[in-house]
Amino acid sequence: METGSPANYTYMGRSFGDLSVNDDSSAFSECNSDRSGEFPTASSQNRRLLLACASENSDDLIRQLVLDLESCSIDEQKQAAMEIRLLAKNKSENRIKIAKAGAIKPLIALISSSDPQLQENGVTAILNLSLCDENKELIASAGAIKPLVRALRGGTSTAKENAACALLRLSQVEENKVAIGRSGAIPLLVNLLGNGGFRGKKDASTALYSLCSVKENKIRAVHAGIMKPLVELMADFGSNMVDKSAYVLSILVSVPEAKTALVDEGGIPVLVEIIEVGSQRQKEVAAAVLLQICEDSLVYRTMVSREGAIPPLVALSQSGTNRAKQKAEALIELLRQPRSGNGAARASDVSV
Repeated sequence: METGSPANYTYMGRSFGDLSVNDDSSAFSECNSDRSGEFPTASSQNRRLLLACASENSDDLIRQLVLDLESCSIDEQKQAAMEIRLLAKNKSENRIKIAKAGAIKPLIALISSSDPQLQENGVTAILNLSLCDENKELIASAGAIKPLVRALRGGTSTAKENAACALLRLSQVEENKVAIGRSGAIPLLVNLLGNGGFRGKKDASTALYSLCSVKENKIRAVHAGIMKPLVELMADFGSNMVDKSAYVLSILVSVPEAKTALVDEGGIPVLVEIIEVGSQRQKEVAAAVLLQICEDSLVYRTMVSREGAIPPLVALSQSGTNRAKQKAEALIELLRQPRSGNGAARASDVSV
């Protein structure tokens, strides 16, 4: 909504001043989710919504909106979904009220709509409701995962991004991670990571980081080709994705398939370059990843040494963070004793 000069409105006998909504993306933590500032303010319906956001008593409006979600009129459904989306975004207590009023199931039904705008509003309303921890299990148990995955496959760019964010929120409940992985979400998130816009890449990487704490999802991600976009993003310091990509990589390389894929995609020279010119945090994560892939492989140690890793590792061992120093020293020991599988610190003993 536009944030122009203050205006006065009267609603149910009460007068309100400037009711413009501040689109504070920080409220959405890891994801820049609902960009509801895009909605116009001219219609009486949107004025009604603004007033309800400011009012302490939005219960009656919420009940009516939930009824309208199941209207025979697509226009009424769109308006109701959009207003619920905004109410859930801008007032945390409304998220519980909306869920208790029975909105979750009809919103999930809208996610499967063939109308792109209706689907997008349904996806984003579910995302905004999932910001409340109490709603996460309700949303998953009501059957939201598969429709969100379908939106991730065929929705608008905004629907895809917000579906990725919603799946991220649901994955914060540990038992949902396996269900999301088995629903087919991982290859679609990998595709968004490789081909989406900046926001899509960021949201996909964050969702994948959460989901890939589960081993079977790590393997799915590797088989879906995640290593190629990760290496490309880490190699591009202008992508603003080096950190996120490195973090995703750091949790993947605990499985052998990921180590092989990383090397096959040319990841070793990229990681060595990060140790040379990256930020302190990037250097630390890159050293941890190289330590993990080198600990049991003479071939990989030789490759890392030939890329000229030892001089920047020595520098890191002298001037990095405490954790970076520890990882650099352990890796240097491995590289200087390439024929010995023992006597060096193991990657599992050095946390990322």
